[in-house]
Amino acid sequence: MQITDIKIRKFFDEGPMKAVVSVTFDDALAVHDIKVIYARERFFIVMPSRKNPDGTYRDIVHPINASFRSELETAVIDAYHVQLIAHEQDMLEEYADSAALI
Repeated sequence: MQITDIKIRKFFDEGPMKAVVSVTFDDALAVHDIKVIYARERFFIVMPSRKNPDGTYRDIVHPINASFRSELETAVIDAYHVQLIAHEQDMLEEYADSAALI
């Protein structure tokens, strides 16, 4: 199974959650709401989950083995960093454009 696309759906500036991501596999299956978290001096991902009646959470989808989890986590975090830089450049350009109008 190959990761064929990673889209950062939303960036967050505050708190440990830094982004919400969608990942496409084999151009055939999309997994939404993967979260990029920064805590304890490192980035990691949290798979989509739902809340159980007892207040605990259960993953809706998740990697079965450690090697694929590592591959997925590395790909998502790398894409997050690349798209974060592009997002920040877009924000700077928008700011520069709006400042030029004043």
